[in-house]
This record gives sequence, C-alpha cells and structure tokens, in this order.
Amino acid sequence: MTERNEQTPTVLAGVDGSPQSTAAAHWAAEEAVRRGASLRLVHAWPWLTDGVSAFAEPDDLPEAVRRTLAAAAEDIAGRHPELAVRTDAVLDAPVDGLVAAAADAELLVLGSRGRGGFTGLLLGSVSMSVAGRAGVPVVVVREDGEGGDGAAEVVVGVDAHAPEDEVLAFAFHEAALRGARVRAVHGWDLPPVFGYAGGAVPAAEIAQLEALEAKLLSLALAGPREQYPGVPVVEDIRLGAARGLVEVSAGAGLVVVGRRRRPVEFGPRLGRIAHAVLHHAEAPVAVVPHG
Repeated sequence: MTERNEQTPTVLAGVDGSPQSTAAAHWAAEEAVRRGASLRLVHAWPWLTDGVSAFAEPDDLPEAVRRTLAAAAEDIAGRHPELAVRTDAVLDAPVDGLVAAAADAELLVLGSRGRGGFTGLLLGSVSMSVAGRAGVPVVVVREDGEGGDGAAEVVVGVDAHAPEDEVLAFAFHEAALRGARVRAVHGWDLPPVFGYAGGAVPAAEIAQLEALEAKLLSLALAGPREQYPGVPVVEDIRLGAARGLVEVSAGAGLVVVGRRRRPVEFGPRLGRIAHAVLHHAEAPVAVVPHG
C-alpha cells in the first residue's frame, strides 16, 4: 500500500472481490494514470458487532476482506508500478460508505453486472444507488470488460435546449486525456402536435425540425469547443435520446450522461435517460452531477 500526497487528486474504486469490481478497479487504475492521480481501493463492510447498531473496529476486519483489498492492489501494481495505490475498508453500508468515501475524490468507479444492449438489464442496485447520490462523477464499468478503449470516442448526451456545462466539460476533458474525439448526441422528439394530427409526418417538415435541432446543438457546443480546440467533435442528431446513446455506445470508450443534483433525499435521483443508459449501454457510463 502506497501513501499518497494529500494534494494529489484521487480516483476511487469500489472493490468486493467480484469480477465486476475487478474490472472497475482496473478501469479506475488506467483512469488514474491518465489523470496523474492516485488510486484508492475501498471495500464497504457493514458488519455489526452487536447485531444492531455498533460497527466493527478496523482491527476486527475478517481476513477475507484484507486479502481481497491486498490482492486487488497487488494486481494493479503489477500492471501500473508507477501508480500510487491505497486500500481502505469503510465500516458502513455499501451505498452510504461509497458515497461518503468519494467526497474528496475526483471520480468514483464501480462495477456493473450488465450485459449491455436493449436485451440486457442487469445493473446492480449498489451501482445504481451510488450513481444517483454521489457528489462526484460516477463511472459504471461492465463486468465483461468490453468497451472502454481509451482511444475510442467519448459519447456525451446533450440536451441542446438546456446544455449542462459540467457534463460537457467532463466529456471534453476525458476526450482530451485520451486523445479521442467527442461524439455529442442530441436526441429529440417530434412535437406532440404531430401525434394529435395523425398520419405520417411530411419529410420536409421533419428535415426543417432536424435542421433547427442541429443548429441548437452547434450553439451548445461552442463553449467546450473553444476551451478544447484540439478535441475533434462529431455532432449527432437522433430521434430519441436514450436509444440514440445506447446505439452509439458499442464503439465508445465512455458514455457520459448528466444527473441533476437534488436538494432532498427522497424520490428518484436518476433521470429517465441516465437510468436507461446505465442499464443498456455497451460501454462504461459516467454519470455527472450538475445543477
């Protein structure tokens, strides 16, 4: 275990010994190297000493927990000997413990049991809950390790009518770190009036509406393009936001979506698009809090 300078940024990965957490730890290690950050491997373990309320002391951790963390750190050190790696056991429930541990990190990386694609729907409840609550970006990595090529494009979902600076900044920064291009996907829907009218929508009207949406997307990307002039950008207009992001995720290194910060603790924390992309995307997904 290597201690880190407190001024060094940190990438955090949740580790529990499962194949999905192993994939997440290795993805986090590569990301830490890209960012010039240290890596912190955390295992959240809510073992109660009295069965009701008292948490265990760190010295009471079972040997299996110690072995899990040590094995993960050793494996990563073998691949990235230059990377500073720290291991910790958090004596708390997994969701609460990971959210709290990520408070001083740049990024939190978790594993997913998902298969990806519209036929796959296997995202773990911990990953979903943490992605909806953490104050920092959360990346959910697929168990099979497919997708996530560092040189592949970074896909970002953009609401061209109300673009979020934090989401776009994260996507462009990731692309710059990877030497990749950004594919900005703006999904749009036909106005409800067309549904009320019935029948097919004239192609000329669809073309006019699509041109307007394309112009709005270009305007939304003007700021990030100026800030990151070396990052190539593909502007991608599609009917249906969630489906469009899933469709392009197969060849992506990362898919970036936003999640609005909520001032209250109850109710859904992930929007419809983030929820769908987390379940179905075929690449790692970053959920970036904003607002």
